[in-house]
Amino acid sequence: MTDLKSKFLHVYSLLKSELLNDPDFEFTDDSRQWIDRMMDYNVPGGKLNRGISVVDSYKLLKLGKELADDEVFLACSLGWCIEWLQAYFLVLDDIMDGSHTRRGQPCWFRLPKVGMIAVNDGIILRNHISRILKKHFKGKPYYVDLVDLFNEVEFQTAHGQMVDLITTLVGEKDLSKYSMPLHHRIVKYKTGYYSFYLPVACALLMFGENLDQHVNVKDILVDMGTYFQVQDDYLDCFGDPDVIGKIGTDIEDFKCSWLVVKALELCNEDQKKSLYENYGKDDPVCVAKVKDIYKALKLQDVYLEYESKIYEKIINSIEDVPRKEVQAVLKSFLAKIYKRQK
Repeated sequence: MTDLKSKFLHVYSLLKSELLNDPDFEFTDDSRQWIDRMMDYNVPGGKLNRGISVVDSYKLLKLGKELADDEVFLACSLGWCIEWLQAYFLVLDDIMDGSHTRRGQPCWFRLPKVGMIAVNDGIILRNHISRILKKHFKGKPYYVDLVDLFNEVEFQTAHGQMVDLITTLVGEKDLSKYSMPLHHRIVKYKTGYYSFYLPVACALLMFGENLDQHVNVKDILVDMGTYFQVQDDYLDCFGDPDVIGKIGTDIEDFKCSWLVVKALELCNEDQKKSLYENYGKDDPVCVAKVKDIYKALKLQDVYLEYESKIYEKIINSIEDVPRKEVQAVLKSFLAKIYKRQK
């Protein structure tokens, strides 16, 4: 894995160098330095799971055979396109949310001299994906499908983000809007497609597959994305901050969290009244009251039951996938997230 990660990071350096010397724009020293710093600050800082998953998935499709150097490079490049897409979403997301930190450092737009230039930087990051795809994949038979895939996933994610944003408008905090179908809809579109389906779809295209013949694979991966987000919602409240690396704020932020939706389904009238009064308030007393309701409703047990049911459902769906190598990809994804603690 360390070896793969170092190869993966090496490909980032190559792609970055190409983008900084793109012949279709006349860079000045200032503009080149800006883009260089902006990329380094926003693209490679995360866990890189999505990007590296492309290489892992492609390897499994090849039945674990040793990959040629050019295959490793192309799979890594597609992985980086996903990391670039993630960076683009996060730069703009942080502005919309008025966030202060991201990955343990100030959000890009919070830096002196950056501010709202970050909006244009987000657009540039999105354009970098097109440049990478054009330079390295234009001659490939699956090039159009790749471009189409990134466009589709961006469309789905942006619309998931919209539903999330208009549901949590400041000044219009209304818990009655929150329901399980809404939660699933936000998660499916905002997270499921780009975090789970996109890496596998990239590997399948590179392997020469037609994505239209893998609709069941898409459904399974989007289900995994939903499970992953429910885990996130659960860990935000019940996880260990030392393990997760952050203190959860879903209650204060009035998030349409799986926990609050479940609590609304299970609570009595008094508990409901208390949830309406205390959810979404940045006050430790209110947060404690909400958590007390969660504990009284035994949401930790409810979650564990959900986890075992969704795991069984996903495993059964994977067993129905006709090809063993595709099954292996899906099982490896599920293994990474099942019972995770962070």
